[in-house]
Amino acid sequence: MAPSPELVRAALATVIDPEIRRPITDLGMVKSVDISPDGVVRVGVYLTIAGCPLKDTITRDVTSAVSAVEGVTRVHVDLDVMSPEQRKELQTKLRGDRGPEKENPFAKASSLTRVFAVASGKGGVGKSSVTVNLAAAMASSGLKVGIVDADIYGHSVPRMLGVGDRPTKVEDMIMPPVAHDIKVISVGMFKPEGNTPVVWRGPMLDRALYQFLTDVFWGDLDVLLLDLPPGTGDIAISVAQRMPTAEILVVTTPQQAAAEVAERAGSIAAQTHQQIAGVIENMAWLPCPHCDERIAVFGEGGGQTVADALTRTLGARVPLLGQVPIDLRLREGGDEGKPLVLTDPDAPAAAELRRIAAELGKKPGGSLKGRKLDLSPIKH
Repeated sequence: MAPSPELVRAALATVIDPEIRRPITDLGMVKSVDISPDGVVRVGVYLTIAGCPLKDTITRDVTSAVSAVEGVTRVHVDLDVMSPEQRKELQTKLRGDRGPEKENPFAKASSLTRVFAVASGKGGVGKSSVTVNLAAAMASSGLKVGIVDADIYGHSVPRMLGVGDRPTKVEDMIMPPVAHDIKVISVGMFKPEGNTPVVWRGPMLDRALYQFLTDVFWGDLDVLLLDLPPGTGDIAISVAQRMPTAEILVVTTPQQAAAEVAERAGSIAAQTHQQIAGVIENMAWLPCPHCDERIAVFGEGGGQTVADALTRTLGARVPLLGQVPIDLRLREGGDEGKPLVLTDPDAPAAAELRRIAAELGKKPGGSLKGRKLDLSPIKH
């Protein structure tokens, strides 16, 4: 007996678009459903653009969902492309009543997304590795997470997450690629093939950040992490101006030379009136492979030194959130696009990063008291 159209459409409602992260039935992507008496189902699906990089994923997911319906003997998926009018309708659906108007959703008073700007005083302290693994740990716990690779000159997040796809564009909206359940955007996704350097001055850096925040469809995120470039340059200032509620996470290594520079990076909060969520000490020690004794390769105490100094500077307690030991697998996972917190969650470095992520993730984004919720009364 052939399945009913209602059962087939109910199955299609479980298929989630891999970029927009909403059911394809809600997005107007189901073009047609034809069911033969012998149980063969032919589903027409609209793609947002021709040559969609995730068309194989959509085809596979539709086939799998419909095949599970009782009475279905075979599934054929026919792909088509949305017309310009359909794409505009989709853009309006996603942006709501704002239509094509662009705005920074994270700067709105009603935003419930918690934003962390991950900063360091100097390069080479593992800031990007920490960012990626915190994001992966939060996403694996069920939070909706995004990353902006704001280190324009030294972008490395796409490789660390294993992202090879270019973003899909729907009208003037950019759909960020998704890896390990993390939405991510980086200037590296828009460059020509090869390791071409980005040679931009300050105004262009600010414009790039603004476009990452306004042109990208982020959806409803619980947490957004920004991987900042080292130091206190243009991007750090732009983040403070465009997202004044962003909290700073300072990453340092134990040696005092790195701690002094990290302290300067964190002290920008005194001038921008931002909050510092805390300090993370990376490469804190190396576990001896023979006796498991801690070897202080880069010295000791740098993380606590930074936390104490920032506490004195800001007049508010800045905690040392954790100390992440050296682990070769953390570096290897970054090269392979597989975060250590996912591949070996019980490794000492992964366990510490997961603990820090849980501590940051459980804190509320803020009280609703005094917030404008953009609600309108219904007239009867």
